[in-house]
Amino acid sequence: MKLFFHKITNWEYWPFQVLYVPIYFLWAYYAIRARSFFFFNASNPKIKNGGFMMESKKQIYDLLPEKCYPKTILIKENTDFKTIADKVLEREIYFPLIAKPDIGLRGSGVKKIKTISELKDYAQKANFDFLLQDLIPFKNEVGVFYVRHPLEKYGKITGIVSKEFLIVTGDGKSTIENLIKQTPRFQLQFNVLKEEYGDQLDLILPRGETINLVPFGNHARGAKFLDGSHWVTPKLTKMINELAAQIPEFYFGRFDIMYNTFEELEQGENFQIVELNGAASEPTHIYDPKHSVWFAWKELARHITYMYEISVENHKKGIPYLEHKAGMREYRLHLAQNNKIMNF
Repeated sequence: MKLFFHKITNWEYWPFQVLYVPIYFLWAYYAIRARSFFFFNASNPKIKNGGFMMESKKQIYDLLPEKCYPKTILIKENTDFKTIADKVLEREIYFPLIAKPDIGLRGSGVKKIKTISELKDYAQKANFDFLLQDLIPFKNEVGVFYVRHPLEKYGKITGIVSKEFLIVTGDGKSTIENLIKQTPRFQLQFNVLKEEYGDQLDLILPRGETINLVPFGNHARGAKFLDGSHWVTPKLTKMINELAAQIPEFYFGRFDIMYNTFEELEQGENFQIVELNGAASEPTHIYDPKHSVWFAWKELARHITYMYEISVENHKKGIPYLEHKAGMREYRLHLAQNNKIMNF
């Protein structure tokens, strides 16, 4: 009951469908003006569906400068394990590595793979195409939201979110399970962690020792999001603009980036892109616990307005909106893919 009331009284845990109720009306208004429910398709012309649904992460990585993201291989569903192992060896991807669905859903199905047996188990269970990647070595992560109007040469950063991972610190007497249960944000992830770590959660962590139980900054997997929008500097804006300029016809979305120090990130050094998200991107700085739901609605409305304006301008240049029949087909595929991953 304690956790239930924690979720009810903290809007950041509200279901997506509930949080977005006011935004649906704004979406309907823009859909009427654009005469297309699927106007988002024109927001990023080189990304499938603008990056709103059914977009392949691998295809997006292929648009990025290769040095900017971890070594990545695409594994098709039902690929035999020998072929998978050969590909891993060929690309020189070493354990621990990251496995995740090629068409994903808010961190579902993402797993840190530590051994060959864990990789084999993941491959056998996966009923979807998935990616295998090097584990990014940098300790910090931010999400940088970027917007550029098609008629403008340079874009702007409209929000930054920093991320605190699901890390517990030992006191020399409590088990990892007890440490998890001391924090409501972490306790909400307990069932998933229990399934992943099993009896390891019964270990007592020495005083001062830390363990990162979820080594990627995903809100749905227990990471705490903090609004870092005050970190926007001319140097960082210049660096992001230079990066975005190398991505064909990219106008709207969020760079999720792991980096060493902020100063190095401003210089474009010692960082890697975890993912680039398109039209479905959220301005995730809204999930900072200090913000009200009114702030969240205002920011969501601001960013959907940006996406609408970009899509309309691209449409004027000849980029088609997704036809309704095709859009509904993509939406049904999207729902089916989500069910696969959620049941993984």
